[in-house]
Amino acid sequence: MALNIAQKLRLTSVVLGTATRKDLAAAFRAVNPKTAFDVGRADKWLQGRAQPREYSVYDDWAKVLRLEQPGAWIAESELPAFTAAIATRHGIDSAELERRAGMHFDASAHDGRGLGSGLPGTYACYSCAWSPYYRGQLIKGRLSIEAGPGAHGLTATYREILPTGQLQFGGPVTPAKRGLYVHLKEAGGDTQFFLCLFPQTQPVSVLGGYMCGSAIIGPEAQPSITRILLVRLRDAAPAAETWGGYLPPDGSIAADLASLGIVIEHPEAVDRQLGQFLSADSDDGANQVPPAEFRSILDVFDRHWLQQAG
Repeated sequence: MALNIAQKLRLTSVVLGTATRKDLAAAFRAVNPKTAFDVGRADKWLQGRAQPREYSVYDDWAKVLRLEQPGAWIAESELPAFTAAIATRHGIDSAELERRAGMHFDASAHDGRGLGSGLPGTYACYSCAWSPYYRGQLIKGRLSIEAGPGAHGLTATYREILPTGQLQFGGPVTPAKRGLYVHLKEAGGDTQFFLCLFPQTQPVSVLGGYMCGSAIIGPEAQPSITRILLVRLRDAAPAAETWGGYLPPDGSIAADLASLGIVIEHPEAVDRQLGQFLSADSDDGANQVPPAEFRSILDVFDRHWLQQAG
């Protein structure tokens, strides 16, 4: 399953010193005159609107970068691992490589109000399972937010690991004054999720709100909604690549976060607080999160984030 193709192509352009799509395509032709990489499709790939379907493109890509890893690794690797590999192979500092590729989000480049500032990163997501077979349990997902190419704003990739296999969704992130909206569509399928979250506040340690869609595992299609929490990971923990699935009925969110490097004080109290937040429902016809309820969780993770930064 191909990940972060637009960003990987921009990093590749920096390493090769190619200034245009034509130059990039020429580099692929140099290693394979019959390459499936062409300028027209590269335009969509660089905008994040499509990704190479021919596996031969990734094999050519590995040759272009002179990597020891196979083409499949380029397609499936997480962005930090890809960046580190090509930086090491070509003797470039990773931070400098990212800077030159425009990987760091510049709020002024995307909107004049800076509404998306600080959002890019990887988040561990917790929400109530919609499947009737896992009623009462929480499901874990991983969401990555990245700056899109040019003026295309922010894009998100969301993954869940289910007993039936891994699901991947992608789509635009729209920051606004009164909300943060993420519209996710299944890669190669027709399933869609929509996240409506509280606007982020610095240092963006946690996001929260609602996710709506339909249950994936179940005998019937049911429009569904659940509260969701997205806890930002400070580092791309190795465990995060295979992390996911349903949390056991007696599982601890705090202990689960600790496996990803987020060690919170007073884990029992945090478990109670997060559990109450995620399982809360409405009995008056409107499902709404009281701002004070989310703010109390925000206080826990902001304090932890700032203490770690210090």
